[in-house]
Amino acid sequence: MSAHDVIIKPVITEKTNAGMSQGKYTFEVKPTATKCAIKQAVEELFKVKVEKVNTSIRMGKKRRVGMHEGETPMRKFATVTLASGQKIRLFEGM
Repeated sequence: MSAHDVIIKPVITEKTNAGMSQGKYTFEVKPTATKCAIKQAVEELFKVKVEKVNTSIRMGKKRRVGMHEGETPMRKFATVTLASGQKIRLFEGM
């Protein structure tokens, strides 16, 4: 699995913006991605040193449209803590 397959997109919210000042960046990742694969992907894509990776899973919710029932997809998020003094330039100015 390549680095582009592991990381789907960055997550930009008020809470994640507050974490950026502490060197914590949040990404939506592939549900099958491991912490080691996430760490390698972030280090490869952004050329930074990752100290810690925390993951969380948001299960899908049941939805109904008329008589048809379905479920929204499950999503996995990774919060990556960088080494002190390192930043991801992609996020600056957001």
